[in-house]
Amino acid sequence: MIWQLIAAIFAGLGAAGVGLILRQLSGKRLPRWIVPALGGVGMLGYQVYYEYSWLSAKQQQLPDSAEVVDVERDAMWWRPWTYLFPLPVAFEVIDRNDVRTLEADGQRMVEFFLYRFEKRVLERVTHQAYLMNCSAREWVPLEGEERQPNRAALQTIGADDALYQAVCEAP
Repeated sequence: MIWQLIAAIFAGLGAAGVGLILRQLSGKRLPRWIVPALGGVGMLGYQVYYEYSWLSAKQQQLPDSAEVVDVERDAMWWRPWTYLFPLPVAFEVIDRNDVRTLEADGQRMVEFFLYRFEKRVLERVTHQAYLMNCSAREWVPLEGEERQPNRAALQTIGADDALYQAVCEAP
C-alpha cells in the first residue's frame, strides 16, 4: 500500500514536470493551472493503471500448478469508466497439486481447495475445501478439521462451468 502511494506521488510529480516544461516551451502562454492539473491527471492515470493491472500481477505470482477458474468484475459509480470496462475485483483459483481423486459407489469424486483473492483496501485471500461429484455434477464445502460435507450447502454445477472443467475434465 505504501509503495502504491509513493508511485502515485511520483507519477503526479512527473506529469506536473511535463506540464511545467510545456508551459516553459510555450513562452508561458499556457495557464499556470496546467501544472497541477497534469499532476492530478498523472496520479489518477497511475491509479487506473494499477487497478486494471492488479489481476495480471497477482496471476504472475501464482505457482505454475494454479489455474484461474473464475474472475469477478464490477462497475462502481465513483469510477465511471468501469461501466465501459468493468474492473477485476476478485478471482478464484484451484491448485492442481492439491486435487485428490476418489472413487465412491462407482462415482468419481474430487477433493480440492478453492482459493479466493479479493481486491480491497487490504487484499484478502480465503480458501475452502470442497468435494465435487463429477458424475452428478454436484459440489459441497467440506467443513472442520475432519472435512465433513455440509449437505445443506450442496450445489449443482453446469458441465460448461470453468470450475467443473478444471476439476473433473482435466487429465
